[in-house]
Amino acid sequence: MAMATETMAATALSAVNLVVLVSLAGVWVRNYFEFRTPLVLGLVAFSAVLAVENAVAVYFFFSMHMLYSGDPVVQTIVLVMRLLQFVAVAALAWVTMR
Repeated sequence: MAMATETMAATALSAVNLVVLVSLAGVWVRNYFEFRTPLVLGLVAFSAVLAVENAVAVYFFFSMHMLYSGDPVVQTIVLVMRLLQFVAVAALAWVTMR
């Protein structure tokens, strides 16, 4: 069974989110060793948890895609949620990299 377009797009967004989060975690870990502030440590923990969530999502998109394939409304909602997460992570990356 082939993945629907929405599910493929959601999978791609999860993978992109994962790459951005790993990049951010690298910057924040480096900053933590330099500044030793609890806020930066919190950002590292945030990125780690969200990266794990995205990695699990990619795994489930490939291994259990039938959960999303039955209902087009669910596929669209999952895609929109992944897109919103991407916008949030991209904004965080933009602010961090400035």
